Amino acid sequence: MLIYPAIDLYEGKAVRLFKGDYAQMTVYSDCPPEIAEDFAAAGATHIHVVDLEGARDGSTPNFDTVLAVKAAASRALAEAGPAFVEIGGGIRDEATVAKYLDAGIDRVILGTAAVKDQDFLRRTVADHGEHIAVGIDVRDGFVAIKGWTELSQYRLEEFASMMQGIGVKTIICTDISRDGAMRGTNRELYRRLSETLDMDIIASGGVSTIDDVKALTRLGIHGAIIGKAYYTGAIDLKEAVSVSR
Repeated sequence: MLIYPAIDLYEGKAVRLFKGDYAQMTVYSDCPPEIAEDFAAAGATHIHVVDLEGARDGSTPNFDTVLAVKAAASRALAEAGPAFVEIGGGIRDEATVAKYLDAGIDRVILGTAAVKDQDFLRRTVADHGEHIAVGIDVRDGFVAIKGWTELSQYRLEEFASMMQGIGVKTIICTDISRDGAMRGTNRELYRRLSETLDMDIIASGGVSTIDDVKALTRLGIHGAIIGKAYYTGAIDLKEAVSVSR
């Protein structure tokens, strides 16, 4: 299983939200590229980045910071590089997808756009294939959109099956109730998804202990995103990378 340490960006800083609430934000670093270097030093080759301003507003205010994160991690990885960086947040048109991919970002994550404009999603998947992932953020069984501020009409399993039918290869599934709460990951949710879908599933939200990492690895999940647990020291990233292999 791949470990994706996370950097959530807001005004060029690395931050974390509690359960997706912009009013409950903690700033962890004024220099996200330095965090990316620390990730690489711990052996992480993949990084998950979210532009929180973009997710809320549908823009790319942290574009340059995202590129700086990839460059810093790739330099730190040296012979093992370049780093694999995926980005989500505010990517709602083809020009923004192309902007990131043309700049060397490895995978673009569609969230709100995948829910609201599936014609756009189909075109984007047809054009860019595995470079496109869909973020499925779940609250109370329904898919949330617009930076987790609204619920769509879709239930998780229904929407995930739709994504598979469209040809999406990778989904990043976040249980919002667990995100940043340090309550452990929703193992049952990922077990159900892994048994019913033929896709690469990345678990996000609540991965807060090494036991969570081991459990997800045993489930055969493609990847796990580690956010707050890294920043608080609850998970040693080097150990997480080691036990997930």
